[in-house]
Amino acid sequence: MDELKNSENIGAAPTESAELPHNEKRKGSIFADATRRKESIAALTENVTGEIKNPLIGIPKDQLIQDVDNFATAHDLQDIKPYLIKGALVAQSPHHIDNIAELDDEDRRVLHEEKSHRWKHPRVLYLTILLNSIAAAIQGWDQTGANGANLTFSLALGIPDSPPNAVTGLGGCMSEAECNKNQWLVGFINSSPYIAICLFAAWISDPVNHYLGRRGTIFVAAIFSLLAPLGCGLSQTWGQLVVCRVLLGIGMGLKEVTVPVFSAEAAPTNIRGGLVMSWQIWTAFGIFIGTCANLVFVNSGKIAWRLQFASAFVPAIPLVLGIWFCPESPRWLMKKGRVAKAYKSLNRLRNTPLQAARDLYFIHAQLAYEEALLVESGLAKTGNMFTRFIELFTIPRLRRATQASGVVMIAQQMCGINIIAFYSSTIFVQSGANNITALLASFGFGIVNFAFAWPAVWTIDTFGRRGLLLFTFPNMCWSLLAAGMCYYIPVSSRAHLGLVTFFIYIYDAFYSPGEGPVPFTYSAEVFPLSHREIGMSWAVATNNFWATVVSLTFPRQLNAFGVQGAFGFYAAMNVVALIMIFLFMPETQQRSLEELDYVFGVPTRTHAKYQLTKVLPWWFRRWILQRKGTVCPELYTFEEEVWTESDREDSKGISSGVDVGSKEVV
Repeated sequence: MDELKNSENIGAAPTESAELPHNEKRKGSIFADATRRKESIAALTENVTGEIKNPLIGIPKDQLIQDVDNFATAHDLQDIKPYLIKGALVAQSPHHIDNIAELDDEDRRVLHEEKSHRWKHPRVLYLTILLNSIAAAIQGWDQTGANGANLTFSLALGIPDSPPNAVTGLGGCMSEAECNKNQWLVGFINSSPYIAICLFAAWISDPVNHYLGRRGTIFVAAIFSLLAPLGCGLSQTWGQLVVCRVLLGIGMGLKEVTVPVFSAEAAPTNIRGGLVMSWQIWTAFGIFIGTCANLVFVNSGKIAWRLQFASAFVPAIPLVLGIWFCPESPRWLMKKGRVAKAYKSLNRLRNTPLQAARDLYFIHAQLAYEEALLVESGLAKTGNMFTRFIELFTIPRLRRATQASGVVMIAQQMCGINIIAFYSSTIFVQSGANNITALLASFGFGIVNFAFAWPAVWTIDTFGRRGLLLFTFPNMCWSLLAAGMCYYIPVSSRAHLGLVTFFIYIYDAFYSPGEGPVPFTYSAEVFPLSHREIGMSWAVATNNFWATVVSLTFPRQLNAFGVQGAFGFYAAMNVVALIMIFLFMPETQQRSLEELDYVFGVPTRTHAKYQLTKVLPWWFRRWILQRKGTVCPELYTFEEEVWTESDREDSKGISSGVDVGSKEVV
């Protein structure tokens, strides 16, 4: 496999008409078996059976060892070849580790601990997730700074969007036309970061990631997140504020695309959801800290809004200083052909060299098979960013991932959460609260948002992404509707503000473990490595386009519909989102990133039909008729793993040159 040294040819296979290289014409090779290739092409395009294939199954042991030897030679990994052989055997038969003769007791103990102690991982992995979490906290703080500043910055910059104060008669716009104009202007200022993300920042993330890697992209984003809030705080005109918030949007967009992908590519499969969803937990934490900052600076006089905007620079400092201490994404390194560096990265992110070698070879095998199948079938060609973007909508496997990620991203904005996150202070003022009371109520919103995001860490890999959404959306619908209905209670009544706040908190509590963490976690998983950056760019651009729509239109919507009408509209959107998620969103729980090729090989029609004819009747029998013994049929199944007992005599000498009980390669 000498051609594997070329970063553009890692695992690549020729087209059907071309001759396979001589060293690929081997019985049982994942490339040479034409029947298996054709079956798997069908699985990637029209996987009507829902079978998830392991590219190593069916390869004879001696052939697998020879493939590993070629792989090690091609990438100067001879010093870890014993680990690679063991790792390949484990990757081929992960459910039969007790029968693999090449493994010793220590190897088996480590592999069993992946299930019995699934949160036991090196500190470096958690450091990586921690710094990614800081990036998320910046995101939340950036959003909330505007929430508090909304109460005063418009008047300070000469664009008042409400009538003069009823008591003092001071400030405010002098006519309805001026109020309407300024409401659109304030909405534009609030939405300018999201406009920048959906039109520019999300899309440049693809080439920036290509050249700088995950760490480099996050570093660049952190620089923007450090300087832009300071610029917002120093702005003298609304135009300057817009420019600074556009720069802020560039940093936000680069982080939104890259951080969840970085976490997904670094995390082990069995806890990937819990680690990737740290994006939402710490975004919620950033929102909470932002509300704290808003309260701290509320009595700062004329500069209050400046301090509320500028305070978001604080968490960017540790991110700028710390991101280079993290290992680079091993999958990005594999994509660039830096296989030895990918192993070093995995060795820092996994407990033992065996686990690192297993993941390295399995990632290689999956990517090699994926590229061979796509190229052979003529579905994908090497191309630039624009070509890859078009392929998101033309290649069936990619189109289904694009559709599913688009559904959850649109749902996050149209569920109504950001009318609260962006304008909670304004909403509470409309309920009769003064500025400080409104900020205190927003502070409580931040606490609920952060606290109720934590349960998803333990449930997202147990109940799955779909399960969390299908549970939370109906509850978000009724609680948001109830909050809107409470506005029919007279403002003079003490129950008005209390009940509005109560139901908004209930709504927030259902949002936080469901539609909060799932969209970015899900979108970071569903695209293959070849299109992961451009796919995530699409998802983030979609999310921020609708964030722009929400933040831009809500001031006018509030004025035209009232709070009841606005809340009722978004409650209805929750019902629409629930239906779309039920029909068009496949589950990704407990699947490796590469196995998802087969999940998204299932046609949309097949998946929707399964939901309507199998899942819905099962749910009715199980929960309405209370037939507890009813079992829901599975759509996705793993390819049967056939076990052939290893020849213990052949295994002798495999471990020579390495101390299998040690984490260090000899």
